[in-house]
Amino acid sequence: MTWAYRTLLRPALFCQDSEKIHDRTLRALAWASRHKTICQLLASLFHPADLPVELFGLKFPNPIGLAAGMDKHAAAVPVWSALGFGFSELGGVTRHAQPGNPAPRMFRAVADQALVNRMGFNNDGADAMAARLAEWRTQNRWPAHPVGINLGKSKITPLAEAAGDYAYSLRALWPHADFFVVNVSSPNTPNLRQLQDKTALDEILATLQETNNALAKKHPTSRAALPILVKVAPDLSFEALDEILELASPRHIAGIVATNTTISRPAARDPRLQRIYSEAGGLSGRPLSARSTEVIRHIRRQTRGQLPIVGSGGIFNADDAWEKIIAGASLVQIYTGLVFEGPGVTRKIVDGLRLKLKSSGFNSLSQAVGSQSD
Repeated sequence: MTWAYRTLLRPALFCQDSEKIHDRTLRALAWASRHKTICQLLASLFHPADLPVELFGLKFPNPIGLAAGMDKHAAAVPVWSALGFGFSELGGVTRHAQPGNPAPRMFRAVADQALVNRMGFNNDGADAMAARLAEWRTQNRWPAHPVGINLGKSKITPLAEAAGDYAYSLRALWPHADFFVVNVSSPNTPNLRQLQDKTALDEILATLQETNNALAKKHPTSRAALPILVKVAPDLSFEALDEILELASPRHIAGIVATNTTISRPAARDPRLQRIYSEAGGLSGRPLSARSTEVIRHIRRQTRGQLPIVGSGGIFNADDAWEKIIAGASLVQIYTGLVFEGPGVTRKIVDGLRLKLKSSGFNSLSQAVGSQSD
């Protein structure tokens, strides 16, 4: 399936504007999501055999997740499970609806298997996403895997009021999520990365956990407080990362997503690549792989394996996913890999990981996690 996509379909898609193709694809997947028979057909083609992971009190059918940014509007929630993902992270979503940055704002560096984007949290807002998620539940179309929601700060909200902005979104979306990811590391909202400062992040997490616990107490079925993770930038120094890790225990951080896109750029002699890399925004894909693995390994060692990690950055195949897992990631996410490899990539990665486990002598994926970092 991945060969057919790369050889036949991808060349035609890549001749067109990146964001326009993304939107058309998502509309098609949204249509498929509304039809149970279509989702069943997709599952028969793309869903892998289970490779289960238990984390945050949740059961994941396999460790491969859909990264935030692919489905910002919760437009195609049911289809991600049908395509074989072990979990999906929707968003980023902000309290206020916002159009994002001016287009063009998404670019392909095909030779390097990379994307550059400066989308700027374009989304319909937390209330609109909550209504859409409620509709999927009402239609009995909820996916058979955990659903996370990536929370961002609204562009119009001053940094000093960020905690309240995040908390509003958490309250609106809390009934519909299995976990949340606090995004303070996107490079595409002005000054957002300043919120990775320990003091600022501490205030945000304190407010979110207070809200989280209050909602859990009020829930009619006594639902427990939900896991809240933090997504970090690959451009942070290890010292800055360590300051964030110091908040893990006092603020009950459930895990770290490592990493977001990077503002750094690889060297490029090709004028076409140079032109793409001169665009402002975050870089994802193959050039990010090594740095994201370094960050995962550092977090694993600093926390002595006690803080779960979701690895993201440059994952295209089972080798890439395995590298993140043995460095310390219990789960991994893909975005650019899906764009370049197509809908068969999840099944291919999971099947490959199963072979990796067998050849390495591990009985379960949890045994492999951090095996080359401990």
